[in-house]
Amino acid sequence: MNAFRLFRAAVLIALLAGAARAENWPQWRGPNNDGISTEKKLPTTWSKDKNVAWKLTLPGPGSSTPVVWGDKIFLTAQDGKKLVLMCVSTAGKELWKGDLGPMVRSGRPGFGGEGGANPSSSTDGKAVYAFAANGDFAAFDFTGKELWRFNAQERYGKFRIQFGIQSTPVLHGDRLYLQLLHDGGQKVACLDKADGKEKWAIDRESDGRAENKHGYTSPFIWKKGKEAYLVVHGNDYTTAHELKDGAEIWRVGDLNPKGRYNPTLRFVASPVCLPDLIVIPTAKQQGVVGLKPGAKGKVNKGDKSEQWRLARGTPDVPSPLVHDGIVYLVGEGGSLTTLDAKTGKEIYKKQVNSDTHWASPVYADGKIYIQSWGGTTSVVQAGKDYKVLARNTLDPDDTTLASPVISGGRIYLRGYKTLWAIEEKK
Repeated sequence: MNAFRLFRAAVLIALLAGAARAENWPQWRGPNNDGISTEKKLPTTWSKDKNVAWKLTLPGPGSSTPVVWGDKIFLTAQDGKKLVLMCVSTAGKELWKGDLGPMVRSGRPGFGGEGGANPSSSTDGKAVYAFAANGDFAAFDFTGKELWRFNAQERYGKFRIQFGIQSTPVLHGDRLYLQLLHDGGQKVACLDKADGKEKWAIDRESDGRAENKHGYTSPFIWKKGKEAYLVVHGNDYTTAHELKDGAEIWRVGDLNPKGRYNPTLRFVASPVCLPDLIVIPTAKQQGVVGLKPGAKGKVNKGDKSEQWRLARGTPDVPSPLVHDGIVYLVGEGGSLTTLDAKTGKEIYKKQVNSDTHWASPVYADGKIYIQSWGGTTSVVQAGKDYKVLARNTLDPDDTTLASPVISGGRIYLRGYKTLWAIEEKK
C-alpha cells in the first residue's frame, strides 16, 4: 500500500471513529436528561465568522430546545400564524415541516410564552413527539408522516396559565408522561407513544394557591438499574409517582413554607434526577433540596431522606446541572453558584455574565456551557476552580432561550431567528 493509500485509510478510520463516538441528543436535556454529554474535542471559542459550520434562518420564534438523532434535527417554531415541527438535516437544510396547529398568544411579549413553540420535542429514533402550548400533541415519523394527534385542552381541560404552557413531556420506554399544572387543573398523564392514547391520568393534589398553581417545569424520570419512577415538580411540592399507575411514592414539602407563604413562588426550574441524588429547585433564589431517591411518604424540612437543604440559592428559570460531585446553579442574572453535591456546601459563587439567563447549562468535554438570552455563550471550566474560558456572541439581537445541544462534535444553538451549528474548524 503506497503512502497516499495509507493516508486515506487513516483518515477514513478517524472519521469512522468520530462517527462511532457521536451522541444523539434525543430530548431537552440530552441523552440521559441531565444536561451531560460525553462528546470530546468540542469548540471553546466561536463567533459569527469563526467555527460556524452553518446557520439556518428560522420561520419564526420559539424557545424549545432542538433534539438530534443521527443526521436529523427537530425543533418547533412559529411559522406565520401556525406552529410547526421542523426537520432539518445536520447539513443545515430544511427537510420538512409538520403542522402543530395555530399559534397562541400567551404570557407577555418577550417573556418566552408568545407564539406557543415552548415545549421541546423528543425522539426514539423512529418517531418524533412534539407538544405545543396550544395543546396540540402529535407524533411524526422521520419522513414527516403524521402518526397520531390529539389536543390536550380538549382531553384535559382548557389551559389557564399566565405565561403559557412550557412543560416538555418526557419519553421513557413505550410511554410519554405529561404534566399540566395550571388554574384549570393539576393533571399528570401517561400516554402510549404508539397512538397517543391515555394509559392513566391522575389529579395531583396540592394546597398551593394563587400563581403557584402555574407550573412551568417538566416531568423527569428517575432511574437506577431496573428501578424507575416519575418526578413531577410544581404547585409547592415535588412528587414521585409509580410509572404503572401514577400512585404517589413520596412528596417533598416545605418548598414554600406556609408560615411565610409566597403566592408568587411558581416553579420554573426543573429538578435534575441522578441515580443517587435528586436536586430540587424552587424559584426566585429560595430553597434548594438535595434528596435521596429512596425517599418514602411525606418529606419535610429536616427529614432523614434529605441529603441537604439550603434556605436560599435557586435560580428562577435555569435548571440545575450536576457533574462529578458538583452542583451548578446558573442564576437568571448570570451568576454561577457551585455546591458540593454530598453536603450542599457552597464552593464558589461568581458573576459570569450580566445578561439574562433562561437556558439550562450543559456539560461536555470538561466545560460548562451557559447560554444567555442575548446570544452569548459563556464557557466555564468544570470543577472547583472558577475559570471562564470564553464568552462567545453570535447575534446580540437574537433572543436565545433554548438550551445548548451537543451532538456529532457540534454545538447547536437556537435563537428566535437562527439555528446555528458550531464546530471546531481544522
